[in-house]
Amino acid sequence: MAINVDVDNLINPHFDYVLFSNALNKVLEGGRGSTKSSVISIQLVTDFLMDPKGNALIMRKVANTIKLSVYEQIKWAIYELHVADQFKFTTSPYQITDKATGTAFYFSGVDDPQKLKSMIIANGYVRWLWFEELAEFDSWEEVDAVRASFTRKKLPQGMHVITYCSYNPPRNPYDWINQWSDTRRGMKGWYVDHSTYKDDKLGFLSQDYLDEIELIKQNDFDYYRWMYLGEDVGLGTNVYNMDLFHPIKELFEDDPLKKIGYSVDAGHMNSATTCLAVGLTAKGKVILLDTYYYSPAKKVRKKAPSDLVPEIHDFEGKTDSEYRQRVMKRTIDSAEGALRNEFVKEYNEQWHGVAKSDEATMIDYVSSLLAQGRVYYMDIPANQVFVEQHQQYQWDEKTIQSDSPKVIKENDHTCDAFKYFAIDNARELGLKQGKAVPKAKPSYIR
Repeated sequence: MAINVDVDNLINPHFDYVLFSNALNKVLEGGRGSTKSSVISIQLVTDFLMDPKGNALIMRKVANTIKLSVYEQIKWAIYELHVADQFKFTTSPYQITDKATGTAFYFSGVDDPQKLKSMIIANGYVRWLWFEELAEFDSWEEVDAVRASFTRKKLPQGMHVITYCSYNPPRNPYDWINQWSDTRRGMKGWYVDHSTYKDDKLGFLSQDYLDEIELIKQNDFDYYRWMYLGEDVGLGTNVYNMDLFHPIKELFEDDPLKKIGYSVDAGHMNSATTCLAVGLTAKGKVILLDTYYYSPAKKVRKKAPSDLVPEIHDFEGKTDSEYRQRVMKRTIDSAEGALRNEFVKEYNEQWHGVAKSDEATMIDYVSSLLAQGRVYYMDIPANQVFVEQHQQYQWDEKTIQSDSPKVIKENDHTCDAFKYFAIDNARELGLKQGKAVPKAKPSYIR
């Protein structure tokens, strides 16, 4: 069926570059009101009508968000192109089917990736994938597991699977998707486009909407930059400056290790358990040598203390064998009794309970080390969880103006373990809270 509408009048010129590029993976990111989702939907429907065997699969992270987002978005594009009579619209399941060819726009949540990986299309092939609101996903690996299930299938000669990803960048520059998109810029087969409401040259946005944006710009410029310019301005709540954590590939030849400390933050059945192996050099450098990390998430059988303690003991033994240095202290949360008792029972090994205090005070010990330029970590896969959790370690925005600021207690196990190490070994490290830098308070990271 021919389209009797001038498509150029529906797509802002800004998007010509990404839409007409030869890249098979097109990432459209940017601020609210940039019309990127409308652009993708118009392009998908236009291309769909040109291939009688092509199907499109459109996904959100959670299935219950489909109806009022991507399903209505595709319907909107179909009506804008004046081809609604050609399609059958159903909501159980969500599907928009071409009456003439039997091909369809399929809609799905990615709540259960395995179901999508085994999806069978009876008529034709899946030629287009669209992951909307990509920032909702937990990681690129979660997305790519689904994507690869379709891109690996052989299509007729000259045909390729094209993947669209769209999202508004999160405020936190350390969010996985902000870092991921940076790695895709300039990569072969990828095109990353950034757009804002300023790219609406065709006048789709109402004056009321533009006035609202201008008001927000005047009242809260950072919020404006994030929401409407799509900039990862930072939450204003990042606890540490990650530039002060220095990765190294090997130890320093002129500054040998002299001691190793171990520090545990335990979660048992409900959350993760980690053990850090941290070295202290002759010149006072602090080096994360290795990380043990166990998360019970999505595991049917959760590990008990009797399971964790032998693993941590083996981790300690492996580290001792590799570096052969005496132990400073074995540190653990003072409230943790089960693991401590299990270590004594099984190995006659005493772990020292750290004297905890308020969050700002405990963070100050680590901040002091960072301010002195003393913190390093071995750049190995096992330590990446440490890096990622410290990148995402944030103050709770609701408390940053209070006398007792709190951190967000999510995925912070290595952060807690590192604080315990610094506090319990403060004398050995030459630290005194409040001595090296002012008492830790939330600071805005731009």
